[in-house]
Amino acid sequence: MIFQPPRLVPIGGMRTPEGLPQAEARLELGPAVRVRFAPSPTGYPHVGNIRTALFNWLFARHGRGVFILRIEDTDVARKVEGAVEAIMAGLKWLGLDWDEGPFLQSQRLDIYEKHARWLVDNNHAYYCWCSPQRLEAMREEQVRRKQPPGYDRHCRDLSDKEKAERAASGVRPVVRFKTPLEGQMVFTDLIRGEVAFDNSTLDDFVMLKSDGYPTYHLANVVDDHLMRISHVMRADEWLSSTPRHKLMYQAFGWELPQFAHLPMILGPDRSKLSKRHGATSITEYQEQGYIPEAMFNFLALLGWSLDDKTELMSREQIIESFTIERISKTAAIFNREKLDWMNGAYLRQMSSGEYAARVLPFMEKHLPASAARPLDAAYLAKVIPLVQERARTLAEVPSLTDFFFGGDLVYETALLTSRTMDAAKAVEALKSAAAVLGPPENWNETKLEELLRAEAVRLNFSNRDYFGVLRVAVTGRTASPPLVPVMVVLGREQCLERVKSALRKLGVTA
Repeated sequence: MIFQPPRLVPIGGMRTPEGLPQAEARLELGPAVRVRFAPSPTGYPHVGNIRTALFNWLFARHGRGVFILRIEDTDVARKVEGAVEAIMAGLKWLGLDWDEGPFLQSQRLDIYEKHARWLVDNNHAYYCWCSPQRLEAMREEQVRRKQPPGYDRHCRDLSDKEKAERAASGVRPVVRFKTPLEGQMVFTDLIRGEVAFDNSTLDDFVMLKSDGYPTYHLANVVDDHLMRISHVMRADEWLSSTPRHKLMYQAFGWELPQFAHLPMILGPDRSKLSKRHGATSITEYQEQGYIPEAMFNFLALLGWSLDDKTELMSREQIIESFTIERISKTAAIFNREKLDWMNGAYLRQMSSGEYAARVLPFMEKHLPASAARPLDAAYLAKVIPLVQERARTLAEVPSLTDFFFGGDLVYETALLTSRTMDAAKAVEALKSAAAVLGPPENWNETKLEELLRAEAVRLNFSNRDYFGVLRVAVTGRTASPPLVPVMVVLGREQCLERVKSALRKLGVTA
C-alpha cells in the first residue's frame, strides 16, 4: 500500500505562523468532530491501543464526524517490522474503518522542521548542542543530589557568539522548547475536569532531534493542528504531556483542541495489564478464536458503560449511546472470564451456517493430521449444532469435535471401566450396543435412543453406566455432546467399528 501525505489547503482567517507556506495551513472545514488514532509501530497493537482507537471511532461515528488514522513512526530505532500492517489489520478485523489516512509522520519531516525553526526564530525554542556525555553526567549528578530529572537549560541563554561557535563545530543540535520558568499551566480534561501543572516542574523538552526527526511532542501538536483535530482522546499516560502541548499551541497562536484522557486498563490484580494476564495483542485474541463482535462489545465496556447492568450490546447500540460523559475516571479492569462469557454468548447467537463458516479456518488448522482435508462443509454443518452451546471460542471447537474427524481413537482402556462398571460388564454393554447398532433400520435418533435405553434396562445397568461406556467407545472421552445425536452424525459404520475396537481393547474379538 502506498501512503500519501494529507491534502493540506489554506483556510481563510486561520492564523498560520508567519513564514510557513500557506500549503501547510489547516485542512478544509468539515464535520465538527475530527478525531485520530495515532499509534506508534514499535510493537503489535495491544488491548490498550485498540481500546483507544475504538473510543475515538465511536465518538466520531456517534457525532457523524471523521476518524483519521495516523502512524507516528518517527522512533526509527524502535520500529517493529510488520507493526503498521498489524495495526491496520487489527482495526479492520474490528470494523474500525478510517475516513482519512493512514498518514505516515516519517513522510512529513520537512513540515516539522519548518515549525521547529519558526519557534526558534520567534524565541519560543532554542538550539541545544549538549553532548550525550554531558547529559549523562548531568543526570548522574541530579540523582546524586536527589534532584528531579530534567535538562538544566545550559544552552538556553547562550550569547550570539557562543551559538556561532557551537554551530561552526559541525555538531547537529537538537531543538528544545523554551518552557516558562514560572506560573501554572491549567487545562480542562473532558473526563478529569480541571488539571493544573506548575511550569517549574516542566523541563525544556526536546522537540526536534539532531537527526531531523521530531519527538512525539512536536509532531503530535503540529499534525493535530494541521489535520484540524477537534478532540484528542488518548491514554491516561499522556496526561502529564498535555501542559507541554498547550504551551506549544500557545506559542504558535493556535486554538487548543479538547482533551480527554482515557482511564488505564488494569489486570484483575489491579496491576498494569501485561502478558501474564493473558494475550495482549489484538492479533493473538483473533488467533485464539475470539470474534470481532464480542471483542468490540468487550472493549467498549473497558472504561465506558451505558448503565450498571447492560453488557451485551450491538455495534449500532454502542454507537448511538457513546458519549464522553459516560467514560469512567477510574481504571478499567480486564476480566478474561467476562470476555470468554461474552464471546460464547455471541457464538451461541449465530446461525449454524455462519458458525460453521467462521470456525472452518480453525478446524483446518488445528484438527489432527489424520482428518481428511479439505473438510466436508456439509458434514461440518451437522457437527456444529452439537457443540455450539459449549464452546467459548472458535479455537476450542477443534478439540471438542476432533472425534468426528478421522478413524481410530486414542484413549486409555481404563476409561471403559469405572467403579460400578468392571471389564466384564463393559463387554456385556458394548456387545448389546453392537447388536442394536447393527440393523440399518434402527439408525435414527428417536429409535436409537429408545433401543439403547431398553438395553440398559434389560441388562440392569443404569443409564449413566451404559451410556458412559458407549460414549467412551464412540468418542474416546468421558464427556461429549449428547451421545445419540453424536452417533447419528458419525454414522452407523463408524460407530460400529469404534464399538468393536473398544471390545478389542477389552480383550474380546468382535
